Amino acid sequence: MNNYENLCFATEGDVAVITLNRPNRRNALSLELMLELIDCLDQIGKDHGLRAVVLAAAGKVFSSGHDLSEMVGRDLNEYRRLFDVCSQLMEKVQSIPQPVIAQVQGIATAAGCQLVATCDLAVASDQAAFATPGVKIGLFCTTPMVAVSRAVGRKRALQMLLTGEMVDAVTAADWGLINLVVPAEELAEATRKLATQITKASSLTVALGKEAFYAQIDLDQPKAYAYAKEVMSMNSLAVDAQEGISAFLGKREPSWVGK
Repeated sequence: MNNYENLCFATEGDVAVITLNRPNRRNALSLELMLELIDCLDQIGKDHGLRAVVLAAAGKVFSSGHDLSEMVGRDLNEYRRLFDVCSQLMEKVQSIPQPVIAQVQGIATAAGCQLVATCDLAVASDQAAFATPGVKIGLFCTTPMVAVSRAVGRKRALQMLLTGEMVDAVTAADWGLINLVVPAEELAEATRKLATQITKASSLTVALGKEAFYAQIDLDQPKAYAYAKEVMSMNSLAVDAQEGISAFLGKREPSWVGK
């Protein structure tokens, strides 16, 4: 996973760190970059030694969205291919067992904002800002709308989509687009702290919980409860669940085995 042209990959203990590495193009999500990111996330998802993922970006901009140089003079099938890969990327972020935390140091716009909204968690610098500005160039941010509207709700999503105006980090946190805003110099530390909190839990439990969250979130309440109670019943049989309960009752630290 060290041979990517548009990404840097590293591990810090049991945390995977992916860095978008096209700073000269404002980390625009080219087709090649998206395919590399899908591949990288897929491999991380298969590595049981990795417990959380930090998604960062080089330079001053987190991501400016799709690479507009790939958006001119193409035919319909080429555009479909581009947005199909983008959708695959967003689905891959949420389908791997490890939580993915966006570390947002700067501006995230259009599909870049979509990527932040898609990540399971997001920590942002106080210098970050977010927008879905496609309306200003005649290309409505329809695919970013899917992730953004699920994060911030209808009225706020439509405000972003119809005006294209920037939302600062503090407002983005208030709206639920991101989890936390910290001073720029504390961003990496705060993101790693959140990742470390996650890695202390059973990897099996976290994976089950992440999968269940996305499976139930768009179901109506009776169906969500029917699904959730079955997942929780099966979870109760897991070795880690029995160990965790026993450890709590015995007032000791649990010893996880991931089963």
